Amino acid sequence: MKSDLGYISHIKEELTFLQIESKKLNRDQFISDNLIKRAFVRSIEIIGEASNKLSDSFKRKYSEVDWRKLSATRNRLIHGYFVVDYDIVWDLVINKIPTLETQINSILLKEKTLFD
Repeated sequence: MKSDLGYISHIKEELTFLQIESKKLNRDQFISDNLIKRAFVRSIEIIGEASNKLSDSFKRKYSEVDWRKLSATRNRLIHGYFVVDYDIVWDLVINKIPTLETQINSILLKEKTLFD
């Protein structure tokens, strides 16, 4: 069984991927590239799945993150199948992921400090 820190590390890895890759593209390039669209959706799914597996106590401890929304986004992508709105995915990556990455970095720093 993974620890909360393990799941947060998975989230961080996917956030880093999204940040790096999105800086190489504009919206039109993203929309026209099926491979990158699928990769972005998969990363968002992993973020949602990992956040869903975090313990309730961890989520309460770091309540500044909207864990429920992360899980709900994952569920919409997983269960939407053929109706993914890639404009929404792009908006999420450009406008929401940077804030989430800052929050996750802060959590990792706090958790690392606890173990040092």
